[in-house]
Amino acid sequence: MKKNLFYAAAVIALTACGRFSNTSDPAKDKQVVRIVCVSKQYNEIIYALGAERNLVAVDLSSTYPDAIKSLPNVGYHRMLSAEGIISMNPTVVMHDNNVGPDNVLRQLDQLKIPIKTFGKAETIEETKGLFREMGEYFGRKVQADSLCKVLTDDMQAAVEAKEKLGGDTMIKVVVIHFGRIGNSYLIVGKHSITTNLLSMAGAQNPVEGEKGMMPLSAETIAAANPDVILVTDYGYDRLGSVDAVKTLPGVATTNAAKNNRIYRVEEHDMMYYGPRTGKNIIQLIQLIHQK
Repeated sequence: MKKNLFYAAAVIALTACGRFSNTSDPAKDKQVVRIVCVSKQYNEIIYALGAERNLVAVDLSSTYPDAIKSLPNVGYHRMLSAEGIISMNPTVVMHDNNVGPDNVLRQLDQLKIPIKTFGKAETIEETKGLFREMGEYFGRKVQADSLCKVLTDDMQAAVEAKEKLGGDTMIKVVVIHFGRIGNSYLIVGKHSITTNLLSMAGAQNPVEGEKGMMPLSAETIAAANPDVILVTDYGYDRLGSVDAVKTLPGVATTNAAKNNRIYRVEEHDMMYYGPRTGKNIIQLIQLIHQK
């Protein structure tokens, strides 16, 4: 009963301020916009467009650029809290469909808080389309066109960097990521943007199966026997060192562990396409192919 009263009070308070008027464009009316964005990909693009002025809160995984860390967060994007989002008095909540739990989205819908998603970005060309779509929404068309050009140029530079490797493109790389929902370490599977990025960097993901993520197990690691292991920042920092990473199931017996080719990488560089993807691939080439 108390929870229902809380939501009702929130609706009255917010609508009384005129924040949900259907006659205004939340991307253009700078006086009333309060954006909560729970997508690390969207948030990086928002900052790259110079459209962060009305961003009032983000999710825990949105860590780029550094300036975003000063904003309040409303929890991990797959474990959101309706109360946390509502407390920010948002006029719009943005997400990329990789959010949860479902009941939070239902609660936001019941409160008539507008939800905004943009088109998918599973290829480089789709990513440029996302830049343009978000540029249109935020009134930043010129900046979006500039982002597209920079990404095109950077991707060409990445292609040239890969070509310089010659035939050295069979290196096996496994990416380990900490899953905050289950509080366990996961292996990034073949059906992922991460695998595509590895391929663009002259490497292959040897993990069998088409899942995007799967539990880390000694058997899976042993079968993959990677030459290089990359551990995303949050998971690596929980362990604190290369030696600690070697204590994960099966890792110690891999070629990567034997040769100390275990490296920390930023999650936001490995999980989605964005304005820095070309540059990230070049850095990945330098990291995994170092002798």
